[in-house]
Amino acid sequence: MNLFDLKGQGAVVTGGNSGIGLGYARGLISAGAKVCIWGTNEEKNEAAREELASLGGEAFALRCDVSDEEAVKGAFARSVELLGRVDSCFANAGIGSRGTAFAAMTAEEWRQIFAVNMEGVFFTFRESVQQMMRQGDGGSLVVTSSLSAVEGAPRAEHYAATKAGVVAMIRALAVEHARHGIRANAVLPGWIETAMTERVMSNDVFTDKVQKRIPMRRWGTGDDFAGIAVYLASAASSYHTADTFLIDGGYAAF
Repeated sequence: MNLFDLKGQGAVVTGGNSGIGLGYARGLISAGAKVCIWGTNEEKNEAAREELASLGGEAFALRCDVSDEEAVKGAFARSVELLGRVDSCFANAGIGSRGTAFAAMTAEEWRQIFAVNMEGVFFTFRESVQQMMRQGDGGSLVVTSSLSAVEGAPRAEHYAATKAGVVAMIRALAVEHARHGIRANAVLPGWIETAMTERVMSNDVFTDKVQKRIPMRRWGTGDDFAGIAVYLASAASSYHTADTFLIDGGYAAF
């Protein structure tokens, strides 16, 4: 029996057109799942869809702003039509801090981060849970949190609060929906090369100070998340729920 075989499964990945989300999607489709990625940039969506399809599986892409409740409802319903069913949902879409000092932060900036990083996860997982309960044979919920959920993140208090908040949400979902066979887990990335981190990682001073603190001596990439996606979507994790997976090259331990 191949515990990691995802043939016949459908997976939704929000923020799936680049970075960690695309890494999840690459792993899922390579293991046999049908995958539907969501993103707000249609050009990037199509490029990612074509890349995923080239791996030999069925891939779809939808434009969706996860902070828009009605848009999430529509995109999820369309995802079910395209995939036939949804067995795993990766709530990965998010936005980062602008580097604003806390004392100078506006309510508008604070709320914008929460709208995407917290409410977007709520909208996405609510649709997922409803669909998985209708299907009646369980499923897997995975949220992309951050190392900032457990370590101090100056000038990113709003971002850190949302990333800690979704971990608490995941644990509650795991407990409430275990009786329905639905598992819920969080992935906490460290320093990963994405569009969100491009600005700081292009700074030589930052790279010199931070990269030497990573025992593996490199930045992570989206492809470093393909394996965890397959594990959490597959039968191999059938008794694994309410957990957090720290994927940071050893940064937090050093």
